[in-house]
Parts: sequence; C-alpha cells; structure tokens
Amino acid sequence: MNIQSLYRLFLDHPVVTTDSRNCPEGSLFFALKGDRFDGNRFAAQALQQGCAYAIIDDPRYAVEGKTVLVEHVLASLQALARYHREQLGLPVIGITGTNGKTTTKELVAAVLRQKYNLLYTQGNLNNQIGVPLTLLRLTPAHQLAVIEMGASHPGDIRELVEIARPDYGLITNVGMAHLEGFGSLEGVVRTKGELYDFLREQGGKIFLHAEDERLSQIGEGLEAFTYGESEQAMVRGAIDQPDAFLHLKWQWGERGNAVQTKLVGGYNLCNALAAIAIGCYFGVSDEAIQEALTTYEPSNNRSQLKQTERNRLIIDAYNANPSSMRVALNNFIALRQAPKAILLGDMRELGESSDALHREVVEQIKKGDFEQVLLCGEHFHRIADGITAFETTEQMIDHLRQHPLSGYHILIKGSRGMGLERLVEWL
Repeated sequence: MNIQSLYRLFLDHPVVTTDSRNCPEGSLFFALKGDRFDGNRFAAQALQQGCAYAIIDDPRYAVEGKTVLVEHVLASLQALARYHREQLGLPVIGITGTNGKTTTKELVAAVLRQKYNLLYTQGNLNNQIGVPLTLLRLTPAHQLAVIEMGASHPGDIRELVEIARPDYGLITNVGMAHLEGFGSLEGVVRTKGELYDFLREQGGKIFLHAEDERLSQIGEGLEAFTYGESEQAMVRGAIDQPDAFLHLKWQWGERGNAVQTKLVGGYNLCNALAAIAIGCYFGVSDEAIQEALTTYEPSNNRSQLKQTERNRLIIDAYNANPSSMRVALNNFIALRQAPKAILLGDMRELGESSDALHREVVEQIKKGDFEQVLLCGEHFHRIADGITAFETTEQMIDHLRQHPLSGYHILIKGSRGMGLERLVEWL
C-alpha cells in the first residue's frame, strides 16, 4: 500500500495504537516488532478488541479484509506521520538536548498553551516510535506543535527531524550522556547538532542559549532568537532570590517580569528562559507567561520538591549523567538549609568512562558539606572511597529501614534504571 492510500485509511480512522491491550473502537493497529516481541502476532487480537484495521508486515498473520500488509511497519508509521505533518503544514518546534529537554518542553508547552491550541509530546515519547505517534495526534484545529526528540546513537536526531520536519529548533545543552551509544562527547555534539543541520538546510530558526559557546558554534549561520543571563541575550534573566524554588526576573526590551516558579534548582533558569523566549517570539503576553510559569509543577520525579512527615526531599530520580549530576549537587550545596543528606544512584550508559566519571562525582561530594551520604549501584559501590555505598537500591532501602533519616533536606538523584523513587516511602 502506498502512502497516499494509507493516509486515506488514516483519515477515516484517525486514532493509532501500537498496543493490542489498548484498542479504541475504529482505530488502526500498527504491529511493531522489537527484540523481544512481534506485534504481528497480536493483530487478530487487536481487531477483536475494536481496531478497524491492523497494519502488519508478516503475511502469516493476515486477516482478510482487515489487515494491510506493508514492507516494514515502523517505517510505514514514520512515513505516515511525516506525510500527515506535511499535509497540515502548521509550525513545529523541535526540542532536544542532553539535560532539561523534557522540563523545557513542558515549560514551553505551558507558555504556548496560553495563546494557542497546541499539540506537544506527552511524557517522554521522544524516540522513533513516540515522535510519529505524537505527530499522528495532530488535527486541523491545532495551531502549533512542540516535539521533543531524544537520542542515544549517532543519526537518531537526523531520523527524527526527517519525520517531524521542524521549522524551529532548541537544543537545551550538550553534555556527556549515553556514551555507550555515542562513543564520545563529540559524538553527542554531532548528533544533537543534527537538529541545527536540518534547520540550516530548510531555512529554519533556532532559540539559542547565548552563553553556550558550543551551541553558538554549531548554530553558526542560523537565524537565532537568544536567551540567557548575559547582556548579549535578547531575552535576559537572572535568579531573583536564593531559595529551593527558582525565583527569577526576565526582560526583553521594554517587557519583563518577576516570576516565582515551583521548579527546584537554579539550573532550571535556562529552561525557564527558553520558554519565556519562545513565548515572547510567538506573541504570548507577559501576564500569560507569568501565569504559565507560576502554576507549572514538575512531575515524574524530575526535580520535585516533596515534604514528608520526617524530611524535605528533592526527587530528581528520572535521569542522571555527569553534567546533570554536577549541577544538581552544586545547587544542593548552595542551599542554606541544614542538615543535608544525599542519596545517589549510578549513572547508566557511560561506557568505558563510567568508573572515572563516577569517581569525579565522589570527589565533588567530598568537597560538599553533607551530614549523610549514601550511594548505590555497581559503579559507586566499586569506587566509593570510604563513603557508605551499596551494590543495589534494595540494599539502600534496607539500610534506611534500619537507620531512618529524620529532619533532613535530602537530594535523591540517579539514572531511571536505578529506581530511586522507591526510597521515598522510607523517608
């Protein structure tokens, strides 16, 4: 089936699912395959559950009159999403980066929703499956789209921009993460820069952190709307007062305001300024920007502040890499509250550099003033250098059961795979 015929089928059945357990009546089921599953095997079940048609790439699972056979289901899903995006033709903003891309996407969405009917990436659906699924939720009623794009291997961003075809782009920053896939920091830079490469080819525009020399360098030649703390930034901002929550002031020409956010950490200043800059560019009023940033509350274990009966927690357990770990620790060190405890888990996917990068975190910890430090994970356990460390999160939980913490300000941070959010119950 060619893309035009598939698109006509989609227009008649504009709800897409890839999960045979979630089959809205009249939807299209795309039978994706992975290393451990084959969606073709569930095509008949999806049809029984309510799907109108199933898109398959294995003829053994055909159901007469109800399945569409294609060469490759994922490629067809991606091609359909690109075609749909091109038919609607509304402006698309692409967001990527090593740290802060999901928070920035959420803040940008909060601001733009004040003025526009906006489609934006839900959760972390930012990969080769999530991006097309997001684009296929576009309708003629939408006015703008904000698409988050993640990467763990060279070429990932190029593949995603060819699907989403953004008109505008934002890279939050570039740092050491997923080194197993990228091989080096230079590999990360090249891959994230694929967003800029596409926009350069298409005559697009970027929103640029003015003080980030690396991003300024790879964005050379692109029309940029800049934000940051320096005088050269078009939208300028600064932390207004020290606190666990981010308080900031910003200015763009004669416009500006003070904003008290519910974001934890001064490192979120750039994320907030990015959202303000995009709001200014797209004509969102100062009052609407204020409303969006004041009311936005982080979720999903991303820099959440939680008061329990015994402790005050900063829960940043969704992701961790050397750069995000460094800024989180620096921010926690700068807080005036005491006593402080840090509970850290391994940073995953750092390849051969892993032990060395974990050792740098240990050295940073030793320079801080913490009453309690607990580490977990195979890398931290191996190089803890006298700091209390456990091989697993479960062992740390057992320790907290036997030695409960009370009256502390506690930072919890580690890679998602460590499952550090399970610690909260014992704090």
